[in-house]
Amino acid sequence: MSLSAAEDNSASEIHLPADIDWHMLDKSKFFFLGAALFSGVSAALYPVVVLKTRQQVLPTQISSLKLSLSIMNHEGVRGFYRGFGTSLMGTIPARALYMTALEVTKSNVGTATVRLGFSDTTATAIANAAAGLSSAMAAQVVWTPIDVVSQRLMVQDCNGSSIKSSKNRIPSSSSCRYMNGIDAFRKILNVDGPRGLYRGFGISILTYAPSNAVWWASYSVAHRLVWGGIGCYASKKDENAVNGGGGCGYRPGSKEMVAVQGVCAAMASGVSAMITMPLDTIKTRLQVLDGEENGRTRPLTVMQTVRNLVKEGGFAACYRGLGPRWVSMSMSATTMITTYEFLKRLSTKNRDGLTS
Repeated sequence: MSLSAAEDNSASEIHLPADIDWHMLDKSKFFFLGAALFSGVSAALYPVVVLKTRQQVLPTQISSLKLSLSIMNHEGVRGFYRGFGTSLMGTIPARALYMTALEVTKSNVGTATVRLGFSDTTATAIANAAAGLSSAMAAQVVWTPIDVVSQRLMVQDCNGSSIKSSKNRIPSSSSCRYMNGIDAFRKILNVDGPRGLYRGFGISILTYAPSNAVWWASYSVAHRLVWGGIGCYASKKDENAVNGGGGCGYRPGSKEMVAVQGVCAAMASGVSAMITMPLDTIKTRLQVLDGEENGRTRPLTVMQTVRNLVKEGGFAACYRGLGPRWVSMSMSATTMITTYEFLKRLSTKNRDGLTS
């Protein structure tokens, strides 16, 4: 694929590796290598997810540093990996669904939008947004039960260990004691039935589907803008070197490719995190906290959750954990997109002709 250095008659072009479509992939290699690579990424980023989750369910704001030190002092390193086994087991099927829906939708919608006469830039943004939407919805079928279980394990016992102040105690967290992920699945099913495992499913779709759509659309736009800026710079260098006669074009190396992917992923994550943070906080509380009615423990409704949040800290309470979520999303997105592109090239049936 070659990307014009600018939208005008620029003398220089950026020659990027060709796009890899779904039909070009060796599917068995794609899923096997993907499970291994993304499991490693999940392990590296999991402690940040634990911090975000605890900040979202606490009634008052606690800084990430203070909470991290408290967890380390009272629970050790294991405190940062509560529920990780459950999360890891769900990562493999969820990622398989996510990547399949992402690639199939991107390929089909991209082809359809080009045929309808959209420009390459617009067609790419539409295809990426549609792919992000469909992949998030597909993955939530697996992710929601995994989220419910892993998040309950994340906050279990933190009232009695890392949170000493009574005003910082988690309100009405589940009274059940879970030994591990399997025990949590069994007890949630016994108490609430299948609905208990899919608590917050609707709000999860409302959170992750738009978040993914915004992320992939923002990423595609940022990707083109950044390479366009680099192309303009390369064009000026070519003009100076060849007395205005133009150059042969700029072919970036692997380091430049990774750097641009990382910058674009961080930019897209910032946009997505700011837009969807309140929904993510509501979702987390719905999945973790319970209410009481006539002496009986019952799941909270969306309106009750919103009222409690506003009562605790106004609208700003919806943005508790924004720092860790932004960092988590940026790091996850950067490693995800670079790993994902690397994975696609490793899984290509025929690697010849991937550059143009």
